[in-house]
Amino acid sequence: MEKHWKSVISRSVCDYFFDHQRKASSPEDIPPVIATPHHYLISVYRSSMFFVAVCTTEVAPLFVVEFLHRVVDTFEDYFSECTESIIKEHYVVVYELLDEMLDNGFPLATESNILKELIKPPNILRTIANTVTGKSNVSSTLPSGQLSNIPWRRTGVKYTNNEAYFDMIEEVDAIIDKSGSTVCAEIQGYIDCCIKLSGMPDLSLSFVNPRLFDDVSFHPCVRFKRWESERVLSFIPPDGNFRLMSYHIGSQSIVAIPVYVRHSLCLRESGSGGRLDITLGPKQTLGRTIENVVLEIPMPKSVLNCGLVTNQGKYTFDPVSKLLVWEVGRIDVTKLPNIRGTISLQSGSPPVEANPSINVS
Repeated sequence: MEKHWKSVISRSVCDYFFDHQRKASSPEDIPPVIATPHHYLISVYRSSMFFVAVCTTEVAPLFVVEFLHRVVDTFEDYFSECTESIIKEHYVVVYELLDEMLDNGFPLATESNILKELIKPPNILRTIANTVTGKSNVSSTLPSGQLSNIPWRRTGVKYTNNEAYFDMIEEVDAIIDKSGSTVCAEIQGYIDCCIKLSGMPDLSLSFVNPRLFDDVSFHPCVRFKRWESERVLSFIPPDGNFRLMSYHIGSQSIVAIPVYVRHSLCLRESGSGGRLDITLGPKQTLGRTIENVVLEIPMPKSVLNCGLVTNQGKYTFDPVSKLLVWEVGRIDVTKLPNIRGTISLQSGSPPVEANPSINVS
């Protein structure tokens, strides 16, 4: 599928992208920005598909990347998922959305609550009615919110129950050395909102310790000057679901690691065997349960097989990729998860120089 603004660009420009795609071993290896003699190709990879923007002039790449992610988010919002078959099924709506989201090559309406006033989300009844009557699901009038100085919020919103939900999602990335002390740890956090409030609500949100934030990125509705002076989030929110802010907390702050790993792995024994004994446990969780725990160990090439016993979850060992995966699930505090057993090594193989790293997610 392709959509052109300003001028029609020959489809052969995509050959530069396909060349990189052929050379790359996995989709993640394709560079997000490819410079060609006359164009820049900026791409994101989501839902097993590539979304590629072709720019004729130099532009901030993150601006385009963010816009492409917003396009995919909008498709997911409209069609509940974004797959190849769904885009083929709704390609008329996809073109209509792209028409409204970019105007002459510049981002215009990217908020889903404004877009839904312009272009009605597809449902079966509307599709049948449009097919019979020949109407389109594009609104004939521009939403008044789009013309105001608050273009992210539609006007005249009324709810019988006024409610606002905030979800805080934090992803901790850490490296722990063999003695259990933290080498480095950082947090990437997001605040996602679902706001259902009548009229023009003006909200403010303050943090107990905003000094922890190293790096923040806001939704356009946040009044940035007030954040700079008072460290308070003051905003008139869009209607419905949106991401209010994302933030980063760096390694100089103390980051609580929720699990600990006690491990004993010996691959240097005489003969052909080795021993493995790993125990997992909760740490600094404030009484919350830890779920969906997965432990992965990329074993050295000389390992042939593993004969292990677990008291919780199940493990698999792939003799080709040499990856040992232990799916623990929920950590039971009364009986800590443990995996132990023997590892068979190739006879006559040179001794393993260093033990493999353990990845826990």
